[in-house]
Parts: sequence; C-alpha cells; structure tokens
Amino acid sequence: QVQLVESGGGLVQPGGSLRLSCVVSGTSFSFRQMGWYRQGPGKKQRELVASIPSVGNINYADSVKGRFTISRDNVKKTMYLQMNSLKPDDTAVYYCHVIDTRFENFWGQGTQVTVSS
Repeated sequence: QVQLVESGGGLVQPGGSLRLSCVVSGTSFSFRQMGWYRQGPGKKQRELVASIPSVGNINYADSVKGRFTISRDNVKKTMYLQMNSLKPDDTAVYYCHVIDTRFENFWGQGTQVTVSS
C-alpha cells in the first residue's frame, strides 16, 4: 500500500547541483527510517547515501558529507536530497527507501543521476 515516487534526476555537469524528491503515499509519514540509496554503474549493490532514523542523528556516507543534505517535509509527506558539488562518482540510480513502523521495507523505482561533462 505504501508507494514511493522519486523525481528530480537528470544530467548535470561536475560541480553542479540537483534536488531529488520522494513523495510518500498510502500511509502516514511515520517511519523507523527514511533515506536515499544509490547504485552506481557496474556495482551489484545499493549503498546508503543518507538517512533519517526515528532515533539518533542523520547519517551520511563519507563520500557525500558536506555536499549532500537530506530533509523532509511532514506536511507534504516528501523527502528530499539536495546534492551539491556533484562529482562523476555520484553517477548512479538513486532510490528512495523507508522502513515503516512494522519494519517493512519499501523502495521507489529509482531516478537516474548522471554527472558528466
């Protein structure tokens, strides 16, 4: 019943910025954890980019600290990932992810981010 829809991906030059959005529907906006994962070309697993846990600090991958910012709007039921100073290594499919209060996992369909000259 939970549905996650990402948007905001695209092609950007190194040093540019993008903002990804994830709209959550079908449930309340209360989760154990919500965040963003990505899977780069040639990689077999998705890696955690940033997450907001119900308890504790916001988490960022070391590779994006200082460049990416995760946030949420509880009224719009939307999660965001602001990506600045983008690098070619940031090229990946980015996935919205939530763990609900019943410990069920939900994924968006993904949005492509390509950083290239």
